[in-house]
Amino acid sequence: MLPRSGTGADEAPCLPPCPPPYDAVILAGGRAERLGGADKPGALVGGLPLVERVAAAVRDARAVVVVGPPRDMPGVSFTREDPPGGGPVPALRAGLAEVTSPMVVLLAADLPFVVAGHVGALLAAVPESGAGAVLVDDEGREQWLTGAWRTAALRTALGAYRGRSLRGLLGPLGPAPVRPPVAPGETPPWFDCDTVEDLRAARERARRHG
Repeated sequence: MLPRSGTGADEAPCLPPCPPPYDAVILAGGRAERLGGADKPGALVGGLPLVERVAAAVRDARAVVVVGPPRDMPGVSFTREDPPGGGPVPALRAGLAEVTSPMVVLLAADLPFVVAGHVGALLAAVPESGAGAVLVDDEGREQWLTGAWRTAALRTALGAYRGRSLRGLLGPLGPAPVRPPVAPGETPPWFDCDTVEDLRAARERARRHG
């Protein structure tokens, strides 16, 4: 079970720095065509399925919503996009329908090296009057499947958007860029597992560095 933050009387208080209340949406419903249609979110890296590694990075979320086929993940809720496999915009729409917190963290299920510190940095970077914050890689490219957003801003944007591009949806919101430091030899948080070669590399990196 993923531990939850909150304000219940039976819950330990959060020690600073404490993230604002947020839910998390993890997109795990793609076709994984470059993996031959294999169950990519269920692929093991470091002894854990990819989707569970990503869920561990948002263990402080009030709720974790995985958009994809149901799995045995206590404390996590599941929903599906319409149609299944329809792409990240319908998947975000489905996940956001389950969100009740004022902030939401959006992650892909194939990011084995995203950790809670990266999530905290994204949440902390959301401007007071801005819509969100997004991870930027070492070449300056926005990683649209690694971000923190104001729920209301996303809902408004989705209500007016008819396209299929996540960049087309999120880019106009002008998110704050977050470029986390990456130490020599450290695997960057934007490393994703799109191909069999990526998966092999992730497993080797996890074996070496834990």
